[in-house]
Amino acid sequence: MYIILVYDMGEKRVGKMLKLCRRYLNWIQNSVFEGEISEVKLKELIMLAKQIMDEEYDSLIIFKGREKKWLTKQIVGKERSSIDNFL
Repeated sequence: MYIILVYDMGEKRVGKMLKLCRRYLNWIQNSVFEGEISEVKLKELIMLAKQIMDEEYDSLIIFKGREKKWLTKQIVGKERSSIDNFL
């Protein structure tokens, strides 16, 4: 499946969440990630994220789609991190 993940964490937990999300997805902007991920890997990511989070104050939002081709992405301004690969 293809997901877009967005988080809002307390200042002390942001760095840990960033490192965790980079293990599973492509970083595209501050606190925003996207990429293909299996259901098992997504469950693993959520489980590990919950260990970092303070669920009273922090949030993790995941938008799911079957495939990237069903989404249209429009970038206005500078793209922070391109995930295109050129050979």
